Amino acid sequence: MRMKKLYRSQTNKKLAGLCGGLGEYLDIDPTIIRLFAVVFAFATGIIPFVIGYLIGWWVVPTIDEVKA
Repeated sequence: MRMKKLYRSQTNKKLAGLCGGLGEYLDIDPTIIRLFAVVFAFATGIIPFVIGYLIGWWVVPTIDEVKA
């Protein structure tokens, strides 16, 4: 059995590919992940969400970065 890994999506992305990659990892439509992200952003305040998103952008690699 092969382990799944979280990567930023290169094909299904709007900004950094985090929601697209998370959707591929969880086998969920990335649009649903994006809607939850918007709700979460307004529920916690925009600034904490933006900081978390930027950290995720920095930490989660793309598949190209791993294969290189």
